[in-house]
Amino acid sequence: MTRPYTSVWNDLNQVEFRQGFIQAGPYRTRYLHAGDTSKPALILLHGITGHAEAYVRNLAVHAEHFSVWAIDFIGHGYSSKPDHPLEIKHYIDHVLKFMDAIGVEKVSLSGESLGGWVTAQFAHDHPEKVGRIVLNTMGGTMANPKVMERLYTLSMEAAKEPSWERVQARLEWLMADPAMVTDDLIRTRQAIFQQPDWLEACEANMALQDPETRKRNMITDATLEGITVPALVLWTTKDPSGPVDEAKRIASHIPGAKLAIMENCGHWPQYEDAETFNQLHLDFLLDRA
Repeated sequence: MTRPYTSVWNDLNQVEFRQGFIQAGPYRTRYLHAGDTSKPALILLHGITGHAEAYVRNLAVHAEHFSVWAIDFIGHGYSSKPDHPLEIKHYIDHVLKFMDAIGVEKVSLSGESLGGWVTAQFAHDHPEKVGRIVLNTMGGTMANPKVMERLYTLSMEAAKEPSWERVQARLEWLMADPAMVTDDLIRTRQAIFQQPDWLEACEANMALQDPETRKRNMITDATLEGITVPALVLWTTKDPSGPVDEAKRIASHIPGAKLAIMENCGHWPQYEDAETFNQLHLDFLLDRA
């Protein structure tokens, strides 16, 4: 199937948004923001080695209802790069500091992969600060050595030598259809990987692929059972990180959780099939039957 050419700017050129940096405690944080700040806050959290552009196809429709923030996690994108291995507690601290910086006490959170891992633990630890959560192809409940090794290898190869081909290979891992990885998307990520401090940053954010580090950060069944806020577990039929059965298992442990399965998508359903994702996402976040 030949797809029409797309670009990040194609996705944003009709969106009223701003890109900026804000000091969130010790973390200089890059963000994309859309929507009136008088509306409820929604923070979108990307996956490992990702960046805010993961959500360029979701900002516009969500901004009709929310003050939407897509951020670069610490150690990622153009945000601060701490000089230590990054574990879930560090990302949670970043989200807390970011909430303080934008002046909100309560948010809804939607996280993809690593972002879902952070979201689940955040909701467990700080339920008073959370409205609703979406766990989108979330990480942290599995420790499949083959998946971990593949992700580590692709990421570190691209960090050591951010060639077009290696960055492309890392992005193609995300997609059910490799044709979704356009030149523009490759260049967007390549520019991040070409930063002078990226190799050290990548080593820090790959800490969760280390078996011992991962073990102490895992989302346990007890953690899932302790989540008290409304939750949507969103998965795909072609997710490279784990099967649909894992999504069903996760949802079964979160009290009252809803489950949604998207067809023909991989690890980035919010980008691969934005129309379906946006509909499912908003129906849940707005509690529409």
